[in-house]
Amino acid sequence: MTKILITGGTGLVGKHLQEVLKKNNHEVSILTRTPKKSNEFRWNIKKGYIDENAFENITHIIHLAGAGIADKRWSKKRKVELIDSRVQSANLLFEYSKKLNIQLEGFISASGIGYYGAITSQSNFKETDAPENDFISKICIEWEKAALQFKTLEIPVTILRTGIVLTKTGGALNKINTPLFLAKLGSGKQYMPWIHIEDLCALYVKAVNNNTFTGIFNASAPEHHTNTSFTKTLAKVTRKLLLPFSIPSFVLNLVLGELSVILLKGSKISTEKTSHFYSFKFEKLNNALDDLQ
Repeated sequence: MTKILITGGTGLVGKHLQEVLKKNNHEVSILTRTPKKSNEFRWNIKKGYIDENAFENITHIIHLAGAGIADKRWSKKRKVELIDSRVQSANLLFEYSKKLNIQLEGFISASGIGYYGAITSQSNFKETDAPENDFISKICIEWEKAALQFKTLEIPVTILRTGIVLTKTGGALNKINTPLFLAKLGSGKQYMPWIHIEDLCALYVKAVNNNTFTGIFNASAPEHHTNTSFTKTLAKVTRKLLLPFSIPSFVLNLVLGELSVILLKGSKISTEKTSHFYSFKFEKLNNALDDLQ
């Protein structure tokens, strides 16, 4: 039986993933700053501490921890926090794994499609494409470097570069799906790579169950949508008014600062490699949105 240690287990994806793993007969332990349950263990990244009991009989680590990219404006302090929360936590897991000689069957880490940069182009980015030279890309580069160091311990590593995760409650969809009406953002030409929470969790389960599902994979649905087509589909599914005008870029820049680039920029992401291993349950956006109503 596999036993999986999850960081970020109380977050949007982590909560759902816990339940999915348990349904697949996997035992789950959680690293948290405030443990309350018998399967939760304390860690403190700033103090470099993990309760060593957390590693007992662990076969896999799933690393989801990281401060929310879109939760706050990107001040200098916040930028440091966004990187450190991902990198220092992975480094701490690495040091403990090495010190305790943990024989992991796999280290599985989240990353983001931001690896390819906050740009709008017709390129269909594959896993082998080079990263962009901007802040959102830098987060993902450092995140992945921290995960890939587990290979030096001869531990297989799987990295899922994740698009916008669609869920019933919380997350990006909750912010986009405003109560009364919908509107496109900026030019509306920016692409919005997305994935249903069920498909994302299924990919994590596959990484645990299938020892050939290693390396770097784009975790977004095969169907491409611009902000315009995404918003139109959402309006149709929810039967809400779609405003005939967009929210201007300068308004988003004024409200969000540099953070606005993740709303105003975006490119297509290839799922060709991922689809060799996994058949998406929700390939079409309208089906995904219908399911989440």
